[in-house]
Parts: sequence; C-alpha cells; structure tokens
Amino acid sequence: MSPTYDFLTDEYSPVRVRQRDDQYAHEVVTPIPYNGILVSKAIVDGGERKAGKYTEPQRARLYRMGVRRFFRLPPEIVTLGDCGAFNYINEEYPPYNVAEVVDFYEECGFDEGVSIDHVIFGYESDADEKQADPAWVKRRHISLDLAEDFLAELRKRRSRLIPVGAAQGWSPASYADSVNRLQQMGYRRIALGGMVPLKTAEILACLEEIEKIRAPETELHLLGITRVESMELFANFGVRSFDSTSAFRQAFMDDRNNYHTRDSMFTAVRVPQVDGNPALKRQILSGAVSQAEAVVAERECLRLLRGYDQGNVRIDDVLDALVNYERIVNTSKKRSYIDLYRRTLEETPWKSCSCALCQKHGIEIIIFRGSERNKRRGFHNLTILRSKMNDIDFA
Repeated sequence: MSPTYDFLTDEYSPVRVRQRDDQYAHEVVTPIPYNGILVSKAIVDGGERKAGKYTEPQRARLYRMGVRRFFRLPPEIVTLGDCGAFNYINEEYPPYNVAEVVDFYEECGFDEGVSIDHVIFGYESDADEKQADPAWVKRRHISLDLAEDFLAELRKRRSRLIPVGAAQGWSPASYADSVNRLQQMGYRRIALGGMVPLKTAEILACLEEIEKIRAPETELHLLGITRVESMELFANFGVRSFDSTSAFRQAFMDDRNNYHTRDSMFTAVRVPQVDGNPALKRQILSGAVSQAEAVVAERECLRLLRGYDQGNVRIDDVLDALVNYERIVNTSKKRSYIDLYRRTLEETPWKSCSCALCQKHGIEIIIFRGSERNKRRGFHNLTILRSKMNDIDFA
C-alpha cells in the first residue's frame, strides 16, 4: 500500500515510486500478521504461456537484492519459494526443470524451497492406481520423480536451502504413499498440495492416513489452506504451517465478507470511482450511465459516509445516497447490497478495532473503492487472522 495516498482527492503522491515507496503488511501493522512469506516462481517469472505478475525491473531487482531485502523482511520472517503449480495446472508437464527452480530459490536467497509438483484435479477416496484417472496417476509420479531430482540437485550443489517435498494425491492412501516416498528420499518437511478444493473432512481423512506412516520428525505444510477453525485438529496430525491469501483477498474479491472481526464478517460499502472503475467507465462510454450524474452521486456518498463516521449525519441519509448511487451504476441489474450496508454502518466495526489501520483511517477502510482502501482492509483482515491463530495450539 502507498502510505502517502490521499483519500480525500483519491490521488497518489506525484513522486511515488511503486514498491520502493509502498509498504507491506509487515511494515504497517503490529504484531506482524504472519510468520513467513511464500513467493511463487510462476508469479515472478511466468511460464511458457503466461507472463509473470512482476514488471521486468521488479523481477530484476528481486533477483539482485534477494527476497529478504526486496520485501524488506525482518529477520524473524521465514521465506518459502514454490513453483505456483496452479498457474500451470492445464499443462501436461510442469514448465520448469529442476535446475531452473533451484536457481530461482538460490538466487533469491529463500530459506526453504518446495520441489516441483503437478496438481491433481480431483478426489476419489477409495480409488487405487488402477482405478484412478490415469492423468492423476501420472501427475503424482511426475511430482515424486521431480522431488527426487530436486533433492539430488541440492545435494550436488551443497545448497543450504531447506528442501520441502511436495506431495500430491487423489485419496488418503495416495497422499500417504506420496509422503512415505518423500520421507524415504530424505525429506523432513513435506507440503501437501492440491487440497484447496477438498472439504475439511477429506483433508482430515488424508491426514489420518498419513499419520500412520509419518516419521516423528516429519513436519507437514498445507499449501493454500487456511480454515483456522480446523487448524488445531490439523496440528494433531503433524501440520506445522500453512499458507493462504484468503483473508487478504476476501477484502476485495468476496461478494459480502470483506471486513473481518474476531466474531463476524461485514460487507464493505461499495462506492466505485467514476474515473477509476473500469466497469463503470465502460458503462459511461457506452452511454448507459451519465458521467455527470454519477460524479455527483459518488461525491455525495463519500461526503455523507464521512459525516456519519463523525456523528454528524443520520444513517438513513447515508443509505438513501447509496441507494441512489447504486441505482445509477447498477444498470446491469446487479444485486443490491443496501441491507448489508445497514448492518455494517449500524455496528461500525472499524470503530472498535484496535489495529493501526482502522485507528488511522476510520470509515475509509470499510469503503470498497480502489486498491488502496481495499489493500488496507486486507491487511486489517490479516491482523484478525493472526489474532485467531494465536489461540491455536500447534504443540
């Protein structure tokens, strides 16, 4: 997020340099809302068919400075690299070779690195190798073969990187066999991949089966899984870490659960920017929406929301303005959020939040509008996630 962004004018500082001047969550909120960061090669470098998310100068700077300096990480934050298997899920074979991946991990200076894996699409609890989809069987063996090559490459280079073996499967038995094979290769840190679509009961069934063969010193990592409410159960089966962007992304990707508290979730108040919202701009260009009318309605919503936060405006006046703006911009007859906004505004959850961002920005953090407010709300959600994680017994 940009610390100098002006919410009243919705403008960045003219001298701002992206990334260099912007701040990460670990630089903004205390305590730091995570113990480590995961960076995917596919996000940085892209693949054969997809470009990465980083600009070429950013990518070059990450390689030159290393992941720790690039993200300005404090010493206690652990860094984990992986390949971002969901980014090449439709490929027949992973687009990287082992040497390229080890180069990425070592040049960026990661503490730990996950072996190359290939995500399996489905789950069939009772299927053995003869009954399962041949493509699933092939992907599991590709992942295991690459894990063996990955470990050999690290040994050849005498690398200090901590290897994390990636286990794929489609059933409790296949996951357990993958973990067993990885342990035999020498892995003591194993990441379970492909579990994001699974129900919690299915994940637990896999962990129970893995527990039968898990060595006491083997630690498990869940790739892409949060589910804080089940994490203590997972910990009973050797899960020691997990990663997820869910809490952050819900701030701007979820339909209604955008602002989290310890006990509930709230819908952020949508006030799209007339000049900055691509969908709204298309409606204006097509003639479906009057730009002048939209600008007046947008400004009125913001004025009343800020007045409500200061105790100078009645809630019904705010909702009337939001109804009017929603009528103007919802020409495609999208659903109305007004009832959800009433609950958010009546309960004012940002006023009782002690995080630095809510304290500083007040009602701006609950307004769904542009990336700067949305990122701050995402950072706030991470603080709530961290607070819930503090209650989990990982011993």
